[in-house]
Amino acid sequence: MTRIPWWRKAVVYEVYVRSFTDSDGNGEGDLQGIRSRLGHLRDLGVDALWLTPFYTSPLADGGYDVADYRDVDPRFGTLDDFDALVADVHAHGLRLIVDIVPNHSSDRHRWFREALASPPGSAERSRYIFRPGRPGERPGEEDPPNDWPSAFGGPAWTRLDDGEWYLHLYAREQPDFNWRNPEVAQEFEDVLRFWLDRGVDGFRIDVAAGLFKDASFRDLGGSDRRVLNGPICSRPEVHGVYRRWRQILDEYDGDRMAIGEVWTDGPEDLALYLRPDELHQVFQFDLQLASWSATAFHDVIVAALKAVAPTGAAPTWVLSSHDSVRHVTRYERAGGLPGIGRARARAALLLLLALPGSAYLYQGEELGLPEVTDLPDEARQDPIFERTNGELAGRDGCRVPLPWSGDAEPYGFSPDGVRPWLPMPPDWASLTAEAQASDPSSMLAWYRDALAQRRRLADVLPEDVEWLDSPGTALFFRRGPLTCALNCGENPVRLPPGTPLLTSAPLYGDLLPGDTAAWLTSSR
Repeated sequence: MTRIPWWRKAVVYEVYVRSFTDSDGNGEGDLQGIRSRLGHLRDLGVDALWLTPFYTSPLADGGYDVADYRDVDPRFGTLDDFDALVADVHAHGLRLIVDIVPNHSSDRHRWFREALASPPGSAERSRYIFRPGRPGERPGEEDPPNDWPSAFGGPAWTRLDDGEWYLHLYAREQPDFNWRNPEVAQEFEDVLRFWLDRGVDGFRIDVAAGLFKDASFRDLGGSDRRVLNGPICSRPEVHGVYRRWRQILDEYDGDRMAIGEVWTDGPEDLALYLRPDELHQVFQFDLQLASWSATAFHDVIVAALKAVAPTGAAPTWVLSSHDSVRHVTRYERAGGLPGIGRARARAALLLLLALPGSAYLYQGEELGLPEVTDLPDEARQDPIFERTNGELAGRDGCRVPLPWSGDAEPYGFSPDGVRPWLPMPPDWASLTAEAQASDPSSMLAWYRDALAQRRRLADVLPEDVEWLDSPGTALFFRRGPLTCALNCGENPVRLPPGTPLLTSAPLYGDLLPGDTAAWLTSSR
């Protein structure tokens, strides 16, 4: 029998380090805090943790502005703390994936400080992307080198006093590396080995499609920045990087892996990153972006499976992350009725877990946490809020610290009396892990049950999906002995054949209520 790598069927839990658990009372989550909650993750039933950046950083963009890729930021702990975390994760039977940020660094990275202290055309500046400006509309004025926008608002270029401009596709504190410089490639190969030698099981690659830019720096001209082989993303040169990274990963035992954050124009483009000698997985975000509709979900699933099928890779599924509005709130807004978001979230979990491949969960979704939409302006820290002058709220609402226990802030996230780095809502007492642990009807109990059932079924389910006839508002499919039925409409529909195994809400006899999902088993 062919051995199946652990990551092909894994349920991976994203830990936003700063918001998970604060062990030292500084109001921010840390590595020791994660260690203290590994029992929660083991009992939840996940297979692996993915840690957002914990590296030395001024946190201009939540840690995705890295100042030192080989050290832990003191606010999160030490390298000894990291090593202890790796050991504990493995002792709990879990795996550990860490974020790597190769597109850009912090402006406080040693290399960028050296670049600023060096003249135009110097070797120090060649590690980043510096360009002269172009004449403006008025005499004496100068415009940025091209029309590329920052993803956080405004232009993607900042001008220095010496007249050169540097590129930052995100915040101005995040200068982009020049991946045409071999020194950059060697640096990141060394960084990979540094963390692999410390025992990490894999990497999540931030902005994986964006490393190489068009050598002529041609204008985007109104095109989508993610277009295949465009001036900004998915340049053909990037695939050489991942072939080399795959060689490094394959040198280590234990099925070390890499998953890329790849945004493209369509699912077919993703297959280019999944060739057998490149990345093991890429994130497929379309399920997260889909409306609450059986047709939308069906089309997304079909396209995603079709995209990865020629590569032999496993698909990935996700509903929420540190970059998106929590799906309980998205579904609530779309449904327009109080409580409908939680009902839909329970149903969506069964859809997610019934699909072949890997499922990626975001911390707090097992507690049913909603997006925090009423953060005061002065508390917000996402650069999107600042760069758009408050027009966009940014991502702070999904990054509010987790509530663990108690009936008031900080809800066990920090020691009593400590204010978390983002304020927590006053009505979260019923959502704490402690409050839900003994309630069999809670979201936490639901997640534990669903994940346990998935684990029991994982080894007997084929990787193909058989679509079944279903009413217009519903989605029915079969994988071997398991049938998944999801009703996205308001009115009940008749269930397909099978014995109910797990349902997101009580059934009406052989009818599946609206906004409800069910797993059914058969003797097939």
